[in-house]
Amino acid sequence: MKITDKVRSLKSSLLEKGQERKRLKRAAQLQFAIADSLNMLNTEVWKNLTHQCSFFMSADYLKAMEPVLPTNISPRYALIYQENDGVLQPIAAVYVHIIDIHLAHARPEQKAMSLWKKPVHLLSKKVSQRVLTCGNLLTYGQHGIAFAEGIDPKIVWHGVAEVLYRLRQADRLRGKTQFLMIKDLHAPFTEHALHLSRLNYRYLETEPNMVLTLGQDWKSYDDYLASLSSKYRANIRNGVLKPIDEADCVIEQAADLTSLQDQFFTLYQSVQANAAFRPFLLRTEYFSALQRVAGERFRCSLIKRNHTLLGFLISVADGDTSIAYHIGFDRSAAAELPLYFRLLHAGIADALALGCKRISFGRSALEPKAALGAKPETFGVLVRHRQPILNTLLKRLLLGIEHEEAPDRNPFKKVS
Repeated sequence: MKITDKVRSLKSSLLEKGQERKRLKRAAQLQFAIADSLNMLNTEVWKNLTHQCSFFMSADYLKAMEPVLPTNISPRYALIYQENDGVLQPIAAVYVHIIDIHLAHARPEQKAMSLWKKPVHLLSKKVSQRVLTCGNLLTYGQHGIAFAEGIDPKIVWHGVAEVLYRLRQADRLRGKTQFLMIKDLHAPFTEHALHLSRLNYRYLETEPNMVLTLGQDWKSYDDYLASLSSKYRANIRNGVLKPIDEADCVIEQAADLTSLQDQFFTLYQSVQANAAFRPFLLRTEYFSALQRVAGERFRCSLIKRNHTLLGFLISVADGDTSIAYHIGFDRSAAAELPLYFRLLHAGIADALALGCKRISFGRSALEPKAALGAKPETFGVLVRHRQPILNTLLKRLLLGIEHEEAPDRNPFKKVS
């Protein structure tokens, strides 16, 4: 290609990008219904848009979660319509969390502090950032947008950007929102969502979601063990299963969490206190509310010793994927027993009992999940922040910019 042709091509590309940016910055040729509560919208329209979507976008789930969301999270809902021949056609449903994050959430919890650390801790409690997030902060995956069939995704994403803009402007009386995020994008959503880069949204890859694909011939946890190489199987039996059995611990299924919710909260808080970043704290009544609305999709494995609860793992079936995400355990007992690892293995048994084909284990503790046979699924977020200097204090923790790479492990027998 000649230099003059390259210049023309570059000029044409820049012109096209400029025109597209101008188009996106104008109001979308769409109409919107935005509300603070799902009950304020047309619930039937929401159900029609989300009935083939994630359980975490369903009207039943969202209504059940409204009263038990963390105190620093407020939900917002939107329906996007497109006019065709004078008729309004619903093309997307959007779920948003607005969260107030203090810098104290980015500091490890400390029971005792030196005199010079106390002023820093008090200051961190006062410095906060209001984050408008398209998606569900209580789980992981793309659970923020439901698309109508046959609609151009670029049109929907333009509408989503306008929803977020309108929410940010409308919510100014409650506090300024400088940080916008569209969370947990993965295939097939990422490609079309990147269209919003013309509106100064920046794509950042986070730590991957660790996904274990379940064997088609696995009917029970014993089938999973049998599929492992002798080395990995021996490590699990001797390092995880045997110590739990010898300590007279038992694995049980929780029938009703209502009577256990105080104990659950204590164990959950024990894990949270050790986390480097704690953007919110679940309410005590959250766990039983989740069990009620999830119904047959719900499994909760317990570890008990002498009738004392030592740990739990909650799994929820979302289509053919088991989301194994809420965990809690006694840290003092975990110093002697492999509670965390045993709960991960209980999650495999629960997924099989739910009839799922894969398990989404989330983004933390990549090494032990890789040892189970889980493989990384690329996750990312789109972010737009209006005050870069202030947001630099939070963005590394929020977005995992320097995220860990999942180790490559294959615990299964070699297929000849």
